[in-house]
Amino acid sequence: MFKQVIDLFELLDRPDASAAAIKAYLLDNGACDIETVTLTGKNGTTDHIKITIPGHSGRIKAGTSQTLGIIGRLGGLGARPKIIGFVSDGDGALAALSAAAKLSRMASLGDQLPGDIIITTHICPDAPTRSHDPVPLMGSPVSHEAINAVEIVPEMDAILSIDTTKGNSVINARGFAISPTVKEGYILKVSKTVLDVMSRVTGQLPQVFALSQQDITPYGNGLDHINSILQPAIMTSAPVIGLAITTEVAVAGCATGATQLIDVESAARFAVEVAKDYTAGACSFHDAEEFSRMVDMYGDMFRFQSENRIPVS
Repeated sequence: MFKQVIDLFELLDRPDASAAAIKAYLLDNGACDIETVTLTGKNGTTDHIKITIPGHSGRIKAGTSQTLGIIGRLGGLGARPKIIGFVSDGDGALAALSAAAKLSRMASLGDQLPGDIIITTHICPDAPTRSHDPVPLMGSPVSHEAINAVEIVPEMDAILSIDTTKGNSVINARGFAISPTVKEGYILKVSKTVLDVMSRVTGQLPQVFALSQQDITPYGNGLDHINSILQPAIMTSAPVIGLAITTEVAVAGCATGATQLIDVESAARFAVEVAKDYTAGACSFHDAEEFSRMVDMYGDMFRFQSENRIPVS
């Protein structure tokens, strides 16, 4: 998938990066439906993009195969004019859009997946930065609530949330790692079938990063979060897995020259493989029966989610 990653990196690593340019590229190279909207906040604007790739037996075609959501999480692609260039924080968007490019290209050539795939992210080349320990993080031109409201849609039966996760001392390995599954305020066990996908993609033992209860609560509550990677989980009843692009040492989200295209390619390829297996019913994000028993035994955990939670359709 290096072609997709390099092509999209060139489109995103520029001061005039926009959803319109990404839309044109994707439509020229594949088969998908695309919606874009400009969001405006206190600190500027960002282009939101939603890419839908219908499956041959997905709900769009009145089928029963499940829909996977892939979300590229970030504050911004750049921090211009203060910082020139593509920042580390943009890796999540780059990986998600690369997966969209590959999946839409596959569909145009006749390799249509069973279920629908919905990819969302936003494109902002001039986002603000904010202080954080141990390294500065990228801010966002609009509120997390505004981004969540358009990134998470009811049709997503499960969500893979991709985010740069380098500014911490929790996961210290180059490449990418996944989180335990999060659903309705519960941190569940790690999906074995998703771990299997990771092992076959990387040819290595899988990497898993730890979560705290604070990490799955809404931003802005005064609690510490590893980053925004699990913020989609506060807005939906669908199971969510974080896909973290990681490093051995802490790297600031606003650092330029820190994007490892090899790692982004691996993460994007993993997302494509999860899409294949999940929509075919070959892998699952959680054990639905066990989760139901947990809720019966210990009650719901909705209090750790946003009040604006979106139920799965």
